[in-house]
Amino acid sequence: MSNTQHPQDSLGVAIAYLMLGVVAGLGLDICAKWVLEDYSLQQFVFLRSASGVAFLLLCARWYGGLASLKTKRWRWHLLRTIFAIGAMFGFFYGLARMPLVNAMTIAFTAPLIVTALSVPFLGEHVGWRRWLAVLAGFIGVVIVLRPGPDMFNPASIAVLIAAFCWAGLSLTARKLASTESGFSMSVYVTAGPLLVSVFFLPESYQSPTLNAWVLFIGAGLFSAITWIGIVGAYRRAPPVVLAPFEYTALIGAAIAGYFIWNEVPDRWVLAGGAIIMASGIFIVYREIGNVITSRYLRVFTATAAAAIVRRLRK
Repeated sequence: MSNTQHPQDSLGVAIAYLMLGVVAGLGLDICAKWVLEDYSLQQFVFLRSASGVAFLLLCARWYGGLASLKTKRWRWHLLRTIFAIGAMFGFFYGLARMPLVNAMTIAFTAPLIVTALSVPFLGEHVGWRRWLAVLAGFIGVVIVLRPGPDMFNPASIAVLIAAFCWAGLSLTARKLASTESGFSMSVYVTAGPLLVSVFFLPESYQSPTLNAWVLFIGAGLFSAITWIGIVGAYRRAPPVVLAPFEYTALIGAAIAGYFIWNEVPDRWVLAGGAIIMASGIFIVYREIGNVITSRYLRVFTATAAAAIVRRLRK
């Protein structure tokens, strides 16, 4: 029997990894928004990263042990660590100062950046139809944001910087996939913010309550799972194919914001979100065909659609 994996099977595994990362990332964001109401950003980053590193090290034996951390491409890992620091501090700074769905919407300029930069950075081909879909997705983001005098405040700028850094992490994961283990790429990007946060921790630390410890540790676990999912996905498929699936987190953020913080997306958010999703689906359609696209579309939209319908009926 041949061990060769069919391209569509490989893509299916990549999308499964990505969706694992997306769900875990949403869990991380929910924990973060809760805990940042009472604790400093530096303390959150430190405890979240410490929990994440501990979780990854406990899982080391399933990924080749600590020997898999060895690398000769430390400059790339250093670049990824810088991206991770910018992504973490930038996004969570903004998340603490704006509604969840707003922060997530701005952050979702990252898949657009990934698609655009995959051409010069990875040498991958993006046809004119997919470029139009990317442009449509960006227009959808603009509709959601509704640019105005208050759009470019420190919080939104921080999240935009985080989006660029997140795109850099996705692209470099693809760049290093042939020589580096997914475990090493996950550990280094989690340890980097941990080391940076140590320098600021003494001035801002306060003893967490039991509930806060649950959120801190939960954020760390979700963080580790997020990196495993994202790295596992981008090692198996091109960013231009996977990036649109990250938009599913926008649906999850809107639902979580509504049920937890009573944040109700207005019609502009819904319209822009629809355009973003449509552009992503078109890109996938162009890449892998309408049959498999319909299959994956049903999987990741069925639950969200059912929840929205039930809520509207009430």
